[in-house]
Amino acid sequence: MIGAIIGDIAGSIYEFNNIKTTDFPIITDDCFFTDDTVMTFAVAEALIAGNRDEAKTEKAMVKSMKKYGKIYPDAGYGGRFSQWLASADPKPYGSFGNGSAMRVSPVAWFFHSLEKVERFAEISAKVTHDHEEGIKGAKATAAAIFLARNGRPKDYIKRYIELKYRYDFTKTLDEIRPVYQFDETCQGTVPVALQVFFESESFEDTLRKAISMGGDSDTLAAIACSVAEGFYPVPAEIKEKALAKLDKKLLSMLKKWNDDLSVSSNPFEHRDVMLYLDYMLKNPRTPRKTIHHADSNQDYVVPEYSETMFNFIRDAVASERFRSDYAEILAKHNIRSHQDMVCEVCDASEVLLDAMLTVIISGERVKPGNVAWAAEDGILGDILYYIRKRQEEDLEEYQE
Repeated sequence: MIGAIIGDIAGSIYEFNNIKTTDFPIITDDCFFTDDTVMTFAVAEALIAGNRDEAKTEKAMVKSMKKYGKIYPDAGYGGRFSQWLASADPKPYGSFGNGSAMRVSPVAWFFHSLEKVERFAEISAKVTHDHEEGIKGAKATAAAIFLARNGRPKDYIKRYIELKYRYDFTKTLDEIRPVYQFDETCQGTVPVALQVFFESESFEDTLRKAISMGGDSDTLAAIACSVAEGFYPVPAEIKEKALAKLDKKLLSMLKKWNDDLSVSSNPFEHRDVMLYLDYMLKNPRTPRKTIHHADSNQDYVVPEYSETMFNFIRDAVASERFRSDYAEILAKHNIRSHQDMVCEVCDASEVLLDAMLTVIISGERVKPGNVAWAAEDGILGDILYYIRKRQEEDLEEYQE
């Protein structure tokens, strides 16, 4: 969600003082976070609290938004949303404002399927913005972010949004910019923000193009940059400037979000697989389901991995511990079976432990459920535990 935060902060001073140029300093001393950032954090907290249950998440959305609204009463909320925040029994009020899209980015990083992303984007929107355009704006934005962070090319993302959400991307930014004015609606903001992303060349270029459009600058930039975050690396300098504008409460929530193992990490910032040590030591169980393959007329048992296990597998494959030479290393140490790994794990070197980890993860491709079985059996937790122990031993030896 850092993309939305950066866009909001960078665009904050231009919301009511529009510029129509890409030549401007990014995040100056005068910039500040607004309701876009505050409610993005509220959505993130609600997702964690809701634990992927639809009913719990919907209740958590209301609770979290009201909580953050109370903490930050002067963040620049719209009139009807302010009334909603102040209500003892808040109800959706038929809004199609762009607020539903500006805050939705965490949803796209919290789930591994497009279907769930769109479903929970709707949940995040409808507690206030239950108009079809308000829901549509949130779902289209979340879908674009999810597709971007999963490596889909821009043409694919554009075509998907065009076909499913019926947004028109025929006009270029140069055609839109001269006549574009302040517009707080989803239908007037989301298509322009997505067009900005489609025509961008980098994260910074997305940010500059978004603010150059004028209009509701901070929100337009928050939406465009939330998609760009999944597609491009975020420049460290811009990220640092944005984070420096957040207070301790928001930084604490951001750390909680980043530390949650069930939250998908940025594709350009892979997590350390050792972060999963405590989780794996609990020998987490994975439910299975039976599917029927019509062509072979056979039933197959497959795992239903949690978001955390999905992320562990992804991060392990992307980590430096995933060794292409694992077969040679295992053969050199006469490791031919699971029993061999169990017997050798406590005395294995870090290199051998990496090879053991790799063969388990690689086995998932051949036999779905291999990682689940290894986690429940305890060997995965043991491997990570002894990797950490070898690292600590090496550190002690170095310090001596």
